[in-house]
Amino acid sequence: MTFDRQTTLRAAVTLTGIGVHSGAPASICLKPSSANTGVVFLRTGIEGMPPQLIHAKHTKVSATELCTVIGDRGPASVSTIEHLMSACAGLGLDNVLVEIDGPEMPIMDGSAREFVVAIEATGMTTLTAPRRYLKVLQPVRIEQGRAFAELAPAEHGFRLDVEIDFDSVVIGRQRKIFDLDAQAYASEISKARTFGFMRDVEQLWKAGFAQGASLENTVAVGDDKVINPEGLRYGDEFVRHKVLDAIGDLALAGYPIIGEFRSYCGGHRMNVRILEALFADRANFAIVESQPVFATPRAVQMAAAAPAAFAPDLH
Repeated sequence: MTFDRQTTLRAAVTLTGIGVHSGAPASICLKPSSANTGVVFLRTGIEGMPPQLIHAKHTKVSATELCTVIGDRGPASVSTIEHLMSACAGLGLDNVLVEIDGPEMPIMDGSAREFVVAIEATGMTTLTAPRRYLKVLQPVRIEQGRAFAELAPAEHGFRLDVEIDFDSVVIGRQRKIFDLDAQAYASEISKARTFGFMRDVEQLWKAGFAQGASLENTVAVGDDKVINPEGLRYGDEFVRHKVLDAIGDLALAGYPIIGEFRSYCGGHRMNVRILEALFADRANFAIVESQPVFATPRAVQMAAAAPAAFAPDLH
């Protein structure tokens, strides 16, 4: 069965939690949206301001330090959007309205797993509009010190080749090559958690970050071991989380990508910068319609098996 039409949610679903950096409580409601709208955040709860619509596009990124922030540099912004964006891109959810009542997305367990569970619980439906893709036509590359990121053409699909190299015996050098596929994303990537070093905690707190971080939502890395008593979910969970982040950040292109992404020692800023480099020259890309894939997205399959009336609100 080919799948070549855009998708949205079958019904609304709500999640609550706290922001990993702000520590502030946040509630989000994911709602169905019409074709060609993409992922749009509706930021409410802004003192002295009406609700603000913020489109999840690379042109709306206002900060990339430790997380990805869209909106202005004032109160009308939403931070730490990358995990939800990753879940949407990973599962093939094209159009969704994200109502959020605070400045930061809830971190949940530090991965994209709970967003995947929520999307799969309510299910997705196809729309009449054809799916549109961003096809990379010629290579683009950026560098910063030893780090680099690049996008290159591919005949079909989206491959990510992500490598990290930390001065830590716990992490070291890890590499993950991943072909984006809904089922593989759910099982291999979505559960990988964010991580941080114990040695950096006090400095982060002083800078206003990691106020909500805990062993419930972050893999804590000590000098010679992982502090979390349950250990890692994967032997290479660190690089898998970097793949998760890259999928989310690159979804800010506004379209599913046909191409290959490669990064070494990258991060949110490099992920956004490679999109800026791609869009800087119209010869670098083309917008094409309805590249066939040979399976329906995982959440569409699950929705077909159970009626939407039984889709719960998740908290």
